[in-house]
Amino acid sequence: MSSHRRSGRRNWLWWGLAAAAVVVVLAVGGPFVYIHFLSGSAPAPLDLKASPGATASGSGQAAADSPLAGSWTIATGSRAGYRVNEVLLGQDNVAVGRTNSVAGHLTIARTAVTGGAFTVKMGTIHSDKSRRDAQFNGRIMDVATYPTGTFTLTRSISLAPVPANGKVVTYHATGNLTLHGQSRPVTFPLRAERTATAIQVSGSIPITFADWGIPNPSFASVVTTQDHGLLEFLLVLHRT
Repeated sequence: MSSHRRSGRRNWLWWGLAAAAVVVVLAVGGPFVYIHFLSGSAPAPLDLKASPGATASGSGQAAADSPLAGSWTIATGSRAGYRVNEVLLGQDNVAVGRTNSVAGHLTIARTAVTGGAFTVKMGTIHSDKSRRDAQFNGRIMDVATYPTGTFTLTRSISLAPVPANGKVVTYHATGNLTLHGQSRPVTFPLRAERTATAIQVSGSIPITFADWGIPNPSFASVVTTQDHGLLEFLLVLHRT
């Protein structure tokens, strides 16, 4: 009887250790499988695809393929959002939220952008996680109090020499960015391309949350994030 009892205790001990191992595997491996396989990878950054022979400098080949001077307005295909590195359930992840609720305009006089203003409806930005969106809309960005984010150009951008249609050229923009009710000056690179009917512009603006009074997105022990992220945009503009 005693040997049977000892054997039974050993069996229960092994079963207990096996169960504990399974719990550990599920705790670590479960989130990994969910994040990296079931949820899929994060969307690629918003960007233009360079045409053959595109230049990476701040000036392009002179051409007069289509006129630029005039007023340009945001059109279908424009998107904006955020990208933040986070640790979700113990696993590295990239949180991405997007919206197509972007409005605005651009003014070009001769060969320079002389004005521009853009607005994003913050409450329309959505990610692949409803709980993340609830935190974004409430505790983090408080979209009920601060429903929009805006950028207003404060310094003209020289386009000379004007690039040919299909050229993707890098410029720098300077203006005031307003988020969470606070405005700060920013300067950032952007990539632009003109076609026969449109101008497309893409870029990203580094955002340190504390600079705009935005609470860190970290939530309890479930999600931890860095203290900064990126504001991404892809703008499609048509002549007014």
